Amino acid sequence: MEWEAVIGLEVHAQLSTQAKIFSGAATAYGAAPNTQACAIDLGMPGVLPVLNQEVVVMAIKFGLGVNAQINKHSVFDRKNYFYPDLPKGYQISQFKQPVVGEGYIDIQLDNGEIKRIGITRAHLEEDAGKSLHEDFSGMSGIDLNRAGTPLLEIVSEPHLRSATEAVAYLKTLHALVRYLGICDGNMQEGSFRCDANVSVRPKNQKELGTRAEIKNVNSFRFVEKAINYEIERQIEILENGGKIVQETRLYDSVRNETRSMRGKEEAHDYRYFPDPDLLPLVFDEALIESIRASLPELPEQKRQRFQAQYGLSAYDAIVLIANQDTAAYFEQVVNQGVSAKLATNWIMGDLAAALNKDGLEINQSPISAEQLAELLKRIEDNTISGKIAKTVFEAMWQGKGSADEVIAAQGLKQVTDTSAIEKVIEEVMAANPEQLADYRSGKDKLFGFFVGQVMKLSKGKANPQQVNDLLKTKLHG
Repeated sequence: MEWEAVIGLEVHAQLSTQAKIFSGAATAYGAAPNTQACAIDLGMPGVLPVLNQEVVVMAIKFGLGVNAQINKHSVFDRKNYFYPDLPKGYQISQFKQPVVGEGYIDIQLDNGEIKRIGITRAHLEEDAGKSLHEDFSGMSGIDLNRAGTPLLEIVSEPHLRSATEAVAYLKTLHALVRYLGICDGNMQEGSFRCDANVSVRPKNQKELGTRAEIKNVNSFRFVEKAINYEIERQIEILENGGKIVQETRLYDSVRNETRSMRGKEEAHDYRYFPDPDLLPLVFDEALIESIRASLPELPEQKRQRFQAQYGLSAYDAIVLIANQDTAAYFEQVVNQGVSAKLATNWIMGDLAAALNKDGLEINQSPISAEQLAELLKRIEDNTISGKIAKTVFEAMWQGKGSADEVIAAQGLKQVTDTSAIEKVIEEVMAANPEQLADYRSGKDKLFGFFVGQVMKLSKGKANPQQVNDLLKTKLHG
């Protein structure tokens, strides 16, 4: 039987505010345990929550970014459940009337097609604390620093059909929240994490299968691995005559498997009701329009512009715009008069590799956009070859000067004098009479051998195009 996966994602984006959603406590990452949890976050008797207005603005920004319905009247609810890291016994969230209603984002698939993924809603809520299970002699510790941290939970429609599509959706969403400036997207710190609802069904069946929810996956790679494992697990159960249990599961990245955590709760299990301490949230169209006017150029708009303005492929444009700083760096290079394709190749190739090796972000690069542009201009004006440029780049990365300074200091200027290149070619031909005879007798593949010998003898300085052109003439005698 042929099976089809059905996947929906719930993404928790931590909003980049200085204070929590209902209190003035700090949200900074890395503080000592329980030093950033105040009486309001803990739900102590007699305290009342006060809504942080900035989270509402951020939610509206997101709604506009995903072409969603913005609900001008929304309500905060209490989601009731017991867990040690939730001292109040309830979480303030939104259920039937969230700030952001139905919307969508478009993702690009590996085959180049654009697929539209529906967004059911995005609602504001407070985060819970964190249970710590290490170093407590068999007991658990509770760190309540995250309690009350503002979250925007973004719920997709079950429109995704593979782990690859799920990752493409997540990356698109990740870029969007960072462009909007509402979330730093730091997955290692838990600022952007994902729950994946996964089910399978026979191909062409309309009815959905029983789903399992994989909780709190915090990297693109682990999301892909967890979903693929879960799809295979469910198919194996069904093909062996078993039934899927609706449950919550955890992903173990060490063993690359999902494990049962608890039965999956439904909405009625949480006994939602409007929070009596918070008034309904009401705002007007004027606020929405003022926020719309403040939006930056968003990733999809930038992708389309990069393709139209710079002639880039969809793939190159998507890679460049995934990070605002990378997109800005690219435009700074191109604005120096460098060809867009050459700039793209170097930014996505040598520069990206060097940054990754040293664990740096592009805005920390030892080579500025202007300095890289200077290097690339020397390729374009034939001062150096692309191969020599890599040597120059490495020296620049190590702080040995600008491109022109390195080229001058190391004597790397490319040889473009035709007579000088002809002299090198003649030396190579004289030193390799057998290969020359074989080439002239029809062994055309030896042409590459002669190119390599000429470049070796010239220490890589001979202009490659001139070498090719002159060899074609000389080798045929």
